Amino acid sequence: MSVRFSAIALAASLCAGAVSAQTAEPFKIAFIDPLSGPFANVGEVMRNHVLYAVDDVNAKGGLFNGAKFQLLQFDSKLSAQESQSALQAAIDQGARVVVTGGSGSSVVTALVQAASRYNQRNPGKEVLILNHSSIDPELTGKACSFWHFMFDANTAMRMQAIANYIKTQPEIKKVFLLNQDYAHGKQWASFGRNMVGKARPEIQFVGETLHPMGRIKDFAPYVAKMKEVSTDSVITGNWGQDMALLLKSAGDSGYNLRYFNHSAGGFPGTVTSISQAKIGQVTWVAEWHPGMADRTQADARAKEYKAKMNQDFLAPRMDLVPRMLAAAMAKAQSTEPVKIAKALEDMQMDTVFGAVKMRGKDHQLLLPQVVNTIAPVDGKLVKTGWEGTNYGFRTDAVYSAQQLDLPTECQMKRP
Repeated sequence: MSVRFSAIALAASLCAGAVSAQTAEPFKIAFIDPLSGPFANVGEVMRNHVLYAVDDVNAKGGLFNGAKFQLLQFDSKLSAQESQSALQAAIDQGARVVVTGGSGSSVVTALVQAASRYNQRNPGKEVLILNHSSIDPELTGKACSFWHFMFDANTAMRMQAIANYIKTQPEIKKVFLLNQDYAHGKQWASFGRNMVGKARPEIQFVGETLHPMGRIKDFAPYVAKMKEVSTDSVITGNWGQDMALLLKSAGDSGYNLRYFNHSAGGFPGTVTSISQAKIGQVTWVAEWHPGMADRTQADARAKEYKAKMNQDFLAPRMDLVPRMLAAAMAKAQSTEPVKIAKALEDMQMDTVFGAVKMRGKDHQLLLPQVVNTIAPVDGKLVKTGWEGTNYGFRTDAVYSAQQLDLPTECQMKRP
């Protein structure tokens, strides 16, 4: 039976066990994501979203038994090997839940596999992997695991939203596929070709290139290649530094491209890069964007977050992870990962960006998606600037969780 948790119900559950707060041991969560290297700024944003929610849950009474969350922090260094070492260190320090997702799908897949092996060898001492941003559909598809939960719309869901939108944009005619050379970059390209091609069979795909991740300092040669084939739009999964430098190179050459990306505006610096280039349109997908109409709860959360963390609030789904974890623990009345996992399955929850449901059969969160474009403030469609610029976010289309509820190939093995 599915259960919907409201903020009031969760608060009541959290306070019910407050009498035992003096004796309850903290429940340890390990954060494993990049905190150094070229994507350190991205990892910091992710950590701060999780940390803010952890502190907020604790401040409002803590967990069902009166205990508090304790967040342990580890640097993944964008490495599967380093992440697995961090996982073991986290387990040794008593963590029962790992929050991750910003190190790329290959790293998260390695973490899920390592956790599954550990759990099989250590019944009664299991650990869960809660993934906030690694959106490889295989993680909730053929490679699904009982020990893993995805708190973001996966790549296929996001591309379906973009394909639905591109279907309404006849001026898009010649598309280039430029992506990072790793599993998710290849997937974004593949889904782009297939889903956009199905939505708009007349579109021409004029080129496809993969490039090393985090190593390109100047994208001018790639921009020149796109110019040669008269590209008007780019499907790119680039993020962080790779996205910022691509925008700079295109801007320096005066090339006014449209970019279709999975989460560009959710990373720090992307809006600044567009404002500096002064040309180019970046369209991306998220559960919410700053300045979105009719999202007063998300706006209030963003204001509170900015006041405490001195950073912009970008990703409500990251903030959701500790809150939904606390709700599942209250539902299960347990701190045991197996019971928490079963409580999360098919759980529904009201959030600041709308109702969500954790699909039980594959542990994929179903949540609304907003297609939006970084654009100049015009006082009508874009009312607020971002990152100290006169550019913000324009809502292009909104799709419900049900509209993007795609099939899964998951055949989950349960303990």
